[in-house]
Amino acid sequence: MQIALFQPDIPQNTGTILRLCACLGLDAHIIEPAGFPISDRLFRRAGMDYLDHVRLTRHVSWATFEDWRAGQGHRLLLFTTKAATDYRDFHYQRSDILLFGRESAGVTGAVVEAADARLVIPIKAGLRSLNVAMSVAMAAGEALRQIRNPQGLTD
Repeated sequence: MQIALFQPDIPQNTGTILRLCACLGLDAHIIEPAGFPISDRLFRRAGMDYLDHVRLTRHVSWATFEDWRAGQGHRLLLFTTKAATDYRDFHYQRSDILLFGRESAGVTGAVVEAADARLVIPIKAGLRSLNVAMSVAMAAGEALRQIRNPQGLTD
């Protein structure tokens, strides 16, 4: 199971997500351009010393990420407020990549088209969206629960 962030633009969210990946043993991908330098102090502060424990791959563009993914054969699952499939009803696989869009703008049409599935985390009517770091935690939790892959975690 892997987490990919499409052009993230809030360093604190990205640091928090990478900390989550480190703790759960999930590989992480940042699809550039990011809206901040990786050396940003807010990014480093949110990730703390956990950033040294995450396997992070940076892709210079969407096209390079897609070339890499095609070579690996991984499914791409896009989490979006514009989907109809509830993320809890989807059947995850160990090799899936859970993709989350830019906080300020989501993803491009090309990204939507490339996704093998589009999933939504249902929220109360009239509200826009959850924080992306919280969404990643919820999605990863459900996916890992389904595949029952502790990846070295203790109870």
